[in-house]
Amino acid sequence: MTAVDARAGTTAEAGAEPFAPPPGFRFGVATAAYQIEGSTLADGRGESIWDRFAHTPGKVADGDTGDVACDHYRRWRSDVELMDSLHVESYRFSIAWPRIQPTGVGTVNRRGLDFYKRLAESLRERGIEPVATLYHWDLPQALQNGGGWDRRDTVERFAEYARVVGDELGDVVASWITQNEPWCTAFLGNAIGRKAPGLTDWATALRVSHHLLLSHGRATEALRSVLPGGGEVGIALNLFPVLPAVDDEAHREAARVRDGYVNRWFLDPVFKGAYPEDMVERYEREVGPLNAVRDGDLEAIAAPCDFFGVNYYNPMRVEPSPDGPLHVRDAESVGPVTGMGWEIDPDGLKQILARVREEYTSLPIMITENGSAFEDAEPADGVVEDPQRRAYLAGHLAAIGEALADGADVTRYFVWSLLDNFEWEDGYAQRFGIVHVDFETQARTPKASALFYKDYIDRARKGS
Repeated sequence: MTAVDARAGTTAEAGAEPFAPPPGFRFGVATAAYQIEGSTLADGRGESIWDRFAHTPGKVADGDTGDVACDHYRRWRSDVELMDSLHVESYRFSIAWPRIQPTGVGTVNRRGLDFYKRLAESLRERGIEPVATLYHWDLPQALQNGGGWDRRDTVERFAEYARVVGDELGDVVASWITQNEPWCTAFLGNAIGRKAPGLTDWATALRVSHHLLLSHGRATEALRSVLPGGGEVGIALNLFPVLPAVDDEAHREAARVRDGYVNRWFLDPVFKGAYPEDMVERYEREVGPLNAVRDGDLEAIAAPCDFFGVNYYNPMRVEPSPDGPLHVRDAESVGPVTGMGWEIDPDGLKQILARVREEYTSLPIMITENGSAFEDAEPADGVVEDPQRRAYLAGHLAAIGEALADGADVTRYFVWSLLDNFEWEDGYAQRFGIVHVDFETQARTPKASALFYKDYIDRARKGS
């Protein structure tokens, strides 16, 4: 009997009665290639911007890199078995562009394609749905050397990559996500410098944001040209309820600006075919002319999706600030926070789902990421106790049940993350996994949250 089997029956008390999953709903887990795969020099993989960024002194906590990470590239079979033991129904993973095209253009690396093909086939054999993300931040460094997402040509390279991967894997992967959290790539990577490629230029970041969105449209078209019938395509945006720290006009204006920056700048072009006018005016006034948009771009960006992916972690509370081009800064959180300092508010997920439905789209929604980092206890007796994460998941699952009762069309829920992993600029200091990873031995130990989630899935299925 595995640890999962032995302890699964003890977790029912951790959450309320599960919601009744609607027809077609699946409970899943999510990961990203650079965060778990390791083997960065194996089988013809090229260098990515995160390889370069992580190996630049001072960029990542403790000098950590993704060179080994969770060693998933070599241990994927046992990781699939682990998912099966947890009764996971869907697995969202990302494809590393440098494994497919080491320089981002031209020759296709057969060994990279074969890896993802074997992974998807193994998942399907166990009844686990594979959901593939084309871009989770690991741009080939060779393209960055030529300007990266600041160059319009990268959009066309991405469409070619999408076509190659869709043509090869379309028979085993039906659901495709083009871009993951373009706000992070554009602004945290190119304006704030916190993530790869580590640039600090707002004009560049704005061009990058447009090219990322345009690449979504071009990749959607490319995928649909090669996917068999039944294939579906969407985009995953990280969305935040933005709240004024004080209920006065200055703080409400700060909240409106932050909302335009993190939410509307991406939602509006995808679903309304235009950038929000107030933010265009602000950026042109404070950054400079927005000269990346060409005829036909907005129509391409707004090409209809088949579903919409929502990544939700926390609300943002803000206040006015004289610093920075947007004159807004984070305010203190209210109530408990995660290890990342992010406020815990399951009701915020309901707010986001309602807003998307009321203001933007009636598309089916996948909750493509939702989870929390905490300082967990060490493994003991085959399990890791993580009551805070377990409570976090229970609260957000309850919020999804309430949203479904209110009319939301949610079809997937992906916990971030299956495994403790390389958490970008925080290295290995922050653990989001429902499975503990000993990075010295690579031993996997299900946490209590994993056992709770397995039990939740089982109870939901018995009641449906």
